[in-house]
Amino acid sequence: MSDAIKNKLALLSDKPGCYLMKDKQNRIIYVGKAKVLKNRVRSYFTGSHDSKTQRLVSEIRDFEYIVTSSNIEALILELTLIKKHDPKYNVLLKDDKTYPYIKITNEKHPRLLITRQVKKDGGKYFGPYPNAGAASETKKLLDRLYPLRKCRKMPDSVCLYYHIGQCLAPCVYDVSIDTNQQMVQEITRFLKSGHTDIKAQLQEKMEKAAEELDFERAKELRDTLMQMEKVMEKQKMSFADQTDRDVFGYSYDKGWMCVQVFFVRQGRLIERDVSIFPIYQEPTEELLTFVAQFYLEKNHVKPKEIFVAEQVDHELLTELLEVKVTQPKRGQKKSLLDLAEENAMLALKEKFSLIERDEERTVKAVERLGIAMGIDAPYRIEAFDNSNIQGVDPVSAMVVFLNGKPHRKDYRKYKIKTVEGPDDYGSMREVVRRRYVRLLKEDLALPDLIVIDGGVGQISAAKEIIEDELGLDIPVCGLAKDEKHRTSQLILGAPPVVVPLKRDSHEFYLLQRIQDEVHRFAITFHRQTRSKTFFQSALDDIPGIGEKRRRTLLKAFGSVKKMKEATVEELSEYVPASLANTIHNTLNKNEKN
Repeated sequence: MSDAIKNKLALLSDKPGCYLMKDKQNRIIYVGKAKVLKNRVRSYFTGSHDSKTQRLVSEIRDFEYIVTSSNIEALILELTLIKKHDPKYNVLLKDDKTYPYIKITNEKHPRLLITRQVKKDGGKYFGPYPNAGAASETKKLLDRLYPLRKCRKMPDSVCLYYHIGQCLAPCVYDVSIDTNQQMVQEITRFLKSGHTDIKAQLQEKMEKAAEELDFERAKELRDTLMQMEKVMEKQKMSFADQTDRDVFGYSYDKGWMCVQVFFVRQGRLIERDVSIFPIYQEPTEELLTFVAQFYLEKNHVKPKEIFVAEQVDHELLTELLEVKVTQPKRGQKKSLLDLAEENAMLALKEKFSLIERDEERTVKAVERLGIAMGIDAPYRIEAFDNSNIQGVDPVSAMVVFLNGKPHRKDYRKYKIKTVEGPDDYGSMREVVRRRYVRLLKEDLALPDLIVIDGGVGQISAAKEIIEDELGLDIPVCGLAKDEKHRTSQLILGAPPVVVPLKRDSHEFYLLQRIQDEVHRFAITFHRQTRSKTFFQSALDDIPGIGEKRRRTLLKAFGSVKKMKEATVEELSEYVPASLANTIHNTLNKNEKN
């Protein structure tokens, strides 16, 4: 622990608030909240921790804190700071997981839709359905029962839905508001568990059709009843009060937490959602953050009531969400909460083996790689590769691995601008300079390790820019290949030193994955660039061919090769005859050359 951190720890407040942990590059890597800042922040630097928390602490070089006047202010501030800084150790609900809802639109002629966005637009929303298939099945059933409008815009004539009985065709025929409202009311009643009455009506209609010897209609109604049974049988647990509830059960072990959310709608358990993530605070505090993000950041529709375990601060959640939050003690409600917690415990156990295996080949491999190289664990690795054919259309590509996994949103492509001919070292200098000058200008995160797909010359070219020109202290290594073009050695620094790695180790496999990925990315980009260049060079110098005609020709023939094979008459179908003759002569002349 540094003296600066020791001094800050001595000055910590005993009030609630948020703390922001920073790494050696002053990046915010974790945001947390605390009822007592002094106790919580000090706990990171004292006592023993699991390997996951040790990894976080090993990266902390500084911290900040913000005092708040209450726990609820700390929770709200924590959500804001996580959203703003996107710290790499705050993984809660970082995905874009949203759930489908069934919606009845607020229009003169309403439509029935499946949507993942809940808006205040006057529409009626039912759900959520974490299982998208269940939402789709329910909508298909309702489409058969209630022929609401299907088209987004009114067509000029009836469509297929009218002919199969799933639309009343308001585009052509007069459909009254009362008719639409009746269907909306019945759909609403169905989705609010009024399916028993509708099932009885369909049964009566089926029997009547059979009595009238209309067997085709009777079979159709029977199939509808069977589909209804299939949809509704998934909703096994029910409550007489028909209240919408979300039930949050959780389990934790070895620094990981699993949260199971049971969705109870109109008194029926319709689905569940499972989230598993690492934790760095007290489990109850992590659950508070999870629930707050679930509704405030991800905009999930709030139910009438939320169930949580008795250890959780339900009063704080009630104040924050403005929803009734209860802690069932007995009866059916307690059984449902227990069931959610049991499922969370089982899911966590099932996932542990996968989590450990994944960590072994990713994060732990990164840490062992750092040890082998004598550097800090390179949690952020950036790798470069050049691609060209005898200096033609030279390009370069960069990939990023975070915690041993590809981080594709940070991948970058580069067209070489300043280098003439097949100069691999010059290309490497240009691309490395462009990359890190930009990061410095925009104050973006720098990598912990730079990997060059190449040997000593490429490493020296990169180090020349990184150290001599930009004055950065970032380790640079290269990946040399054997005669079979396979990764054979890890070379560090200049003069080069071979880092001994076992060929069957996870850290060696990580380097292979990085090299394969950057090579794939560079080759793909080079092929795209080469094909565009060839297409343009073959046609751009022909007078009379602009962007529109070039696109027309490519769409018609598919490739320049097919254009070369086409006759003047075939080309004349898309351009004037004189231009077709010029194209034919030019392309075939280029072919001969």
